[in-house]
This record gives sequence, structure tokens and C-alpha cells, in this order.
Amino acid sequence: MKELVETAERPKRAFLAGIRDNNTTQEESARLTGELLSLAGTLGLEIAGQEIVRVRERHPRYGLGSGKAMELADKAAGLTADCIVFDMEISPSQQRNWEKLAGIPVVDRQELIIQIFLSRAKTREAELQAVLAELNYSLPRLSHKYIDLSRQRGGRYGTRGAGETRLETDRRYVVSRVRQMERELAEVCKQRAVQRQKRKKAAIPVCALVGYTNAGKSSLLNALTGADAFVEDKLFATLDPTSRRLETGDGRPLILTDTVGFIRRLPHALVDAFRSTLEEASGADLLVHVLDASDREAGRHYETTMTVLGEMGAGSIPMITALNKSDRLSPEEQEAAMSQYPGGIAVSAKTGAGLGALGRRIAGAFTPPI
Repeated sequence: MKELVETAERPKRAFLAGIRDNNTTQEESARLTGELLSLAGTLGLEIAGQEIVRVRERHPRYGLGSGKAMELADKAAGLTADCIVFDMEISPSQQRNWEKLAGIPVVDRQELIIQIFLSRAKTREAELQAVLAELNYSLPRLSHKYIDLSRQRGGRYGTRGAGETRLETDRRYVVSRVRQMERELAEVCKQRAVQRQKRKKAAIPVCALVGYTNAGKSSLLNALTGADAFVEDKLFATLDPTSRRLETGDGRPLILTDTVGFIRRLPHALVDAFRSTLEEASGADLLVHVLDASDREAGRHYETTMTVLGEMGAGSIPMITALNKSDRLSPEEQEAAMSQYPGGIAVSAKTGAGLGALGRRIAGAFTPPI
């Protein structure tokens, strides 16, 4: 009898490394490492182990001392990790140095988030934006793939080695793809701009749901409008804006739009690529800032969202704060949350609690003064 062989590919095992320097408190470092754990889980990685490294100063070779770098590489090898994931941005040269030292792929938080966006892109627009971000991120890192070949010499004076030829060929290909993606994305931006102009001409106000990733924006959209937007208890479940018509109590309609969630240290490549998507928030007449009131990090998530909105030029748009998932709070915790965010509305997309009050508050924001 033949022995059965397991053919299913096993999850990649990741060793997570958080870095704490003099500018980062122990508490903040633990929070960021916990978020890195969630990001890795969203991408389907199996956690082999994790460690927070205390560094006094950043060294150019590894971002930390050589001795500590060797120690981390040995721990990853002992845990049979398939990759090392850093909660810090590593330069192309540092990535090359780490991969030489550890002998396995090494990625940072930026690349991890970009890979999540790539895995979750469902529409052509989201795919364009995610691929563009990946290409811009990978372009300065192409050389580490061919470092050994590019050092080859041979032939007559002035000729290039085989590795350098391949590197330059790939670089031209990536640059060409970036330009192509930018052209296609520019067309998408034009289409979105036309849609926004049509809404303005029709005098239909727009309310955008904004907030930290996984705060429950899509669930709230579904609960308020009866939509069927995709919902999943993972980071970045929504990449494409979903707009639905919301009928107010006085019969005047408005457009309610779900947007991509924010996160601390969101890669600039993604912010630039998703500019057209983020403009749905900056072009809104009203923002509903959705907070996961049950999350201990709600305060920091609020600050992160407000910072990103300010950078987008949306900081002056009128805003309502919706304290979502309030069904998970005790009456005392709910009262404390309400006092922390004056004017906030406690709601639950799951049970429906507070949705009527939120709907009335949204409608009231567009009621002309008597």
C-alpha cells in the first residue's frame, strides 16, 4: 500500500522582531509588536516566536548591533522560521545584510502591509493601487536579488556582467509597469472625480465613514443602509470605497461611503497609491469617525485617524464620533467612553443599539437652519 503524502502547503513560519529605541516607551513598543502580530495573522503567517529588542542607537548595517543581530538570526533558525518580520522600516541595504546573515527572507512592516493589500484586492482599482505600491516599494530593492551576479566581471573593458544586465533589464521593466499603472490609475481618478461632480450637481450630500482598520465601518454601513458590503474580523477587509444611499427621516437622501481603514505607520507607498480612494473622505460633506470602543487602543487609534485626516486636508470637515461595538462594554465602561469623546454616540452594528440616534445625528447635520 502506498504511503499518502500531504500535498497542502503549510503556512509560512515567521519570527517577529520589535525594536525599542530611546524614543519608544516599553508600552508603545509592546503595542506595535501586538499590532504586528495581528498583521502577520491577517496574512496567514504562523508565528514561530517574537521578541522586542532594546537598542540604544541605530547601526547602519542591521539597524541594531551586530551581536544582537546574530542572536536574533540564531533564534529564528532555532525556531525553524521561514522569515523574519521587523516592526521597523529597514532600508534595502539592511534587508540585504539581514538576508545574508539569517539565510531566510526578511521583511519589514511596510512590506507586510503591502502584501496584505495585495492579497485582499478584489477589484481592478484596488489591484492597481496595491500593485503600484508594491512596485514602488520593490524598485530600490531589486539589487539585493542579484548581488552575487552583479559582482561578476568578464569580457572586454566597458562591458557589463550578466547580473548587472539582468538587474537593469528588470529595473526597466518595473519602471515601465509603474508608468503603466499610474496611467490606468489616473483614469480611475478621473472617473471618481466625475462621479463626485455629478453628486454635487444633484445636491446629494456625502457622508464618509472613516477610522482605524477593523473598527467596524463596513458593518455599520450595512446596518444603516441594508447594504451587503464585505465584512471580516481582520485588518484591511475593505480596500474599495463602497457607497450606498441612505434615506433620512425627512425623506432627503444622502450618500454614505465606506473607506479604507487607517493604521499606524501606514506605508507612504500605499498612501500615494490609494490617493484616489482616500479622496472619497477628503471630498465628503460630513465624516463619521468610527471607533472600536471595546479596544484598549481606541485612544491611539483616534489620534492616528485624526493625524491622517489632517494630512489629507480633511481635518476641518464636520465630524461625528461613533463608538462602535459598545455592546461589548459594561454600563460603566460605556459611560467612561462617552465622557472621553464628548458628543460621541454609542452604537453597535451587531445589535443595532444607537443606530437610530446616529442616523438622526447624520440627518441633522444636513438640516438647513430655520
